Formats: sequence, structure tokens, C-alpha cells
Amino acid sequence: MSATQLLVTADEGKAARRARTRRRWTGKEIVFHVVVLALLVVILYPVAWMLLSTFKPSSQIVGNAQLLPREVTFENYETALSGIGGVSFWTFFQNSTILAVLSVIGVVISSALAAYAFARIDFPGRSVYFGIMIATLLLPFHVVIIPQYIMFNALGMVNTFTPLLLGKFLATEAFFVFLMVQFMRGLPRELDEAARIDGAGHYRTFGSIMLPLLKPALVTSAIFTFIWTWNDFFGPLLYLKDPDLYTLPIALRLFVDQSSSADYGGQMAMAVLALIPVFLFFLIFQRYLVDGVATQGLKG
Repeated sequence: MSATQLLVTADEGKAARRARTRRRWTGKEIVFHVVVLALLVVILYPVAWMLLSTFKPSSQIVGNAQLLPREVTFENYETALSGIGGVSFWTFFQNSTILAVLSVIGVVISSALAAYAFARIDFPGRSVYFGIMIATLLLPFHVVIIPQYIMFNALGMVNTFTPLLLGKFLATEAFFVFLMVQFMRGLPRELDEAARIDGAGHYRTFGSIMLPLLKPALVTSAIFTFIWTWNDFFGPLLYLKDPDLYTLPIALRLFVDQSSSADYGGQMAMAVLALIPVFLFFLIFQRYLVDGVATQGLKG
């Protein structure tokens, strides 16, 4: 077969593939995509409305479902950035960032160490302790609020970040410990045995072998911890008394309480500004999350 015939055959094959691709769009698929796009519009409409409402005067926000603003203004962002009660927006932002970042560090380190102990180290009562840890997931948070507050108040830790961060560094987040334990149990024990043959102890095995393979679980824990801590309202409200220590969720509430008529425009603007770090954090780390889930299986 000549080169010309080969080129003609290749072009015919491409044309046939394109024709098959066009034929795949059946009526059911068109209806499916239309329905999915309609659901997407319904889901994203509140987000778009909140974002565009930041450019509306407060009088046009309440009782108005119109998406596009009739009058564009940037005063809402000026109000949000100016802060509340003499405390600037950047103070609230800094407090939320400190709590979220330190919580991520504490949860990732402490949960990984605890999970390694439960998954790889045989010690007396391991199953009992693990069962007790899992049982704490069934314990309502409201049951321990008063005892915890009395304890931290007696220790002089109220009105500091310590009550909000101490548990993060002590592996009290049972959900993330359980997540990492289950992930480690899926890793072959031959890796531990090979490390022990090479003379590695538990610290070397954990740092050089388990920790790199644990990246999907670590990223998942980091994402959820950051989002939950950033959006936490009750914890900072309970333990923080000084306005200079308030976080963004409390600042959002202050827009409602500072006057008889709430500044909905400033509240919307601050809500959008508060969502940006969460969105960026998830956007940056979602690639590692997806890659980790896709490659978490090991091939022998």
C-alpha cells in the first residue's frame, strides 16, 4: 500500500470516528445535559446573587431577588474593610487565619502519629483504646461544653486561642484519626518489615515511609479542618471575650447586632471576603486530593 493510500485511509478513519462521535449525542443525552445545566443554574444562583448583592445598596438587597444590581456601588466593601467597633477587617482575618492554619498543623501531625500507633504498633489495650476513641464520635459536643469551659477557665485560658487549639495538637479529632488508621491498614505491612530489616525504628518508618504514602488522607484532613475551623462560630464565641480576638464568623454577626437596622450590604461584602480564603485553599489542594485518591492503590 502506497503512502497516498495510507493517508487516505487515515483520513477516512478520522472521519468515521468524528461521525461516531456525532452520533453519540442521542435525545436522552441532550435531555440529561439540559437537566444538569438547569440544576447547575439553580445551585449557583444563590452564590451569584450574594456576590452581585455586594455591589447593591442595602435598600435593594432585602426583598429583592433581582440578580443584577440597578445601581453599582463599592461602599459595601469599604464598610466591610473598615471593620466594626474600631476593630478592622484585617484583625478578624488575621485571627481566623491563625486559628485555621494552626488547627491544620495540629490535626495533621497529631492525628497521623496517633493513627500510626493504632495501625502499626502492637501495645496492650490497643483495641480497647481505639474503641473508646471511636465512641467519642457518638458523644454530642454539647455534653462536654460546660466541663471544658470550667476546666479552661480554672486554668486561666479563657479569652485566648489555647482552648480552640489545644485539642487539635492532642489528637482529639477522632474522625481524622479513624480516617488515617483505615488508610494505613490498606498499606502492605511488607513496607514496615523491609524498613525494620534496614534498621529503621518507628520514627524513621513513620517519617520516611508512612507519611509520604499518607498524603491523600493528610490533604483530606487538612481541607476539612481548615474549612470547619474557618467557619466555626460557637467555639470562638464561647472562649473569646476581647473583640480584638474575634474571628470572621463573629464579625459577620456583629453587622446584625451593631444597630437596629442591619447593614446587609456590608454583611454580604464581608461574607464574600471571608469565603475567598476557603475557596482558594480548596482550589489549591484539590489537585493533590484527586491525585491521591486516584493513585492510593499500590501495585506489587
